[in-house]
Amino acid sequence: MAITFDVPAELKEKQNDFLAELAKKHGKMKIGVNEVTKAIERDQAKLVIIAKDVSPAELTMHLPLLCKEKKVPYTFSDTKKELGEKAGVAVATAAVAVTETGDSQAQLEQLVKTLGALSK
Repeated sequence: MAITFDVPAELKEKQNDFLAELAKKHGKMKIGVNEVTKAIERDQAKLVIIAKDVSPAELTMHLPLLCKEKKVPYTFSDTKKELGEKAGVAVATAAVAVTETGDSQAQLEQLVKTLGALSK
């Protein structure tokens, strides 16, 4: 059973804006389940976003558990397509890990603080 929680619409908008800005400007991210898993295991991930509509769900079930183990904040996106678009790629993706934020560190910290309150 996967660990999930509902992300309020306002927070979804903030995380999507953050991801889109990061993709356009200066941040670095890992895209795809395998790359995200490696980033978490190597302590490179600062935030993980997982698509909820992944089928089969077993592809991403390990990510929330791994994030909890490594103390990496994580959140959810409604669709793979939306996540891929916001990450700046032309295809849908099941997961994205933010590895470097550039100038957006304060925005990331605020997002992580809000997520921390939600996931408890």
